[in-house]
Amino acid sequence: MPHDIKDGVHWHEPAGARKAGFGEFRKQPTPYDAWMEAEGLPVFRDIGISSVANLPLAPWKRTGGRGHFIQLLGTETKWGCYVVEVPGAGALHPEKHMFEEIYLVVEGRGTTEVWQEGDTKKHVFEWQKGSMFSIPMNAWHRIVNATSSPSLLLAGTTAPNVMNMINNVDAVFNNPFVFRDRFSGADDFFKPNDDIEPDPVRGLAMRKTNFIPDVVNCDLPLDNRRSVGYRRVEPFMTNNQFYYWIGQHENGRYSKAHAHTSAAVLICLKGKGYTYSWPEHCGPTPWKDGYGDQVRRLDYGPFGLVTAAPGGARWYHQHFSVSNDDFRLTAWFGPHNPGRDPGAPGEKHTDYTAIDLDKGGTAIPYWMEDPFLRKEFEETLKRNNVPSRMDPKWFVPPNSDDAKRDTVV
Repeated sequence: MPHDIKDGVHWHEPAGARKAGFGEFRKQPTPYDAWMEAEGLPVFRDIGISSVANLPLAPWKRTGGRGHFIQLLGTETKWGCYVVEVPGAGALHPEKHMFEEIYLVVEGRGTTEVWQEGDTKKHVFEWQKGSMFSIPMNAWHRIVNATSSPSLLLAGTTAPNVMNMINNVDAVFNNPFVFRDRFSGADDFFKPNDDIEPDPVRGLAMRKTNFIPDVVNCDLPLDNRRSVGYRRVEPFMTNNQFYYWIGQHENGRYSKAHAHTSAAVLICLKGKGYTYSWPEHCGPTPWKDGYGDQVRRLDYGPFGLVTAAPGGARWYHQHFSVSNDDFRLTAWFGPHNPGRDPGAPGEKHTDYTAIDLDKGGTAIPYWMEDPFLRKEFEETLKRNNVPSRMDPKWFVPPNSDDAKRDTVV
């Protein structure tokens, strides 16, 4: 190939049987990565943090507050996250954007104003610590602090999905399109709704509401899929694709481990606990089989968060409640709900994370799990003066002689 650029970078065809390219390369920043850098905020990247309140905040010119971006491992390109501080007796700048956004109030009390482009009427609702609400797509909104102390909010967005596709910041923040199907303007739009109905994908408990005043203490229907006594509900807000749920394990108990791909981030709302995560290829008993060095652990309390699958591929993850309070979590997935699994429309899918490993799913029944887990859990509860509520029968293989004796009448 001719080279007519002296001392310039040029491409050579590989010689002989060699392959083209470097073989190894560095991941390039996405448009969303470039936008985060341009905003001038630090970006937290790890498997999680004990509390988002511990993140150092930097001035955020665009919002008028202070903030810190969060991009937990495995969530890159999946969805975005940040914390923003609203100054005491102040407010964030009004803004609108072509991505979905949900907020969880970490600290403080205030109001949010929401209105459509061209409308004079503003919808105003009050929030407090533990409130969760959604901003309708491309609607104008302003967050106002009602106290003299700063307020802190945790946000989840689909900004990476939109920015990485459009690659134009102005089109994201200055788009005139009005989504009337996302924000009807009805007077009761932000009125809490406690009605429960089945979600259309898996038939699990769902609550259609655009505002939850208190996710820390709201009622949760019985579910039993992760542990005995486990409670769960899926909020569905402003016709979002952003998927999330609220779940709770009873104190003195822990969930079964289960495996799925990256996207989910667990955020603690009440209680204290820890999460173990390990690659699926390490199997259901990683310590026993010599893979303990590949297991990741994070301890966290209220408003701490952890990524469920930090490595991109399928990872096992397991959550342990170690305080006298029940362990309440909310899981955020971005636009990656179970109904988005690969396959043609109408294909049969199974709820594999809720089906035990010996029955074709990815959930590890207690009797199949690594013995290290139960031993450590019991020791942790003893140190915390919390009684264990794990039934010994759950750890007995169903076809064992002990199990058969228990079933004899």
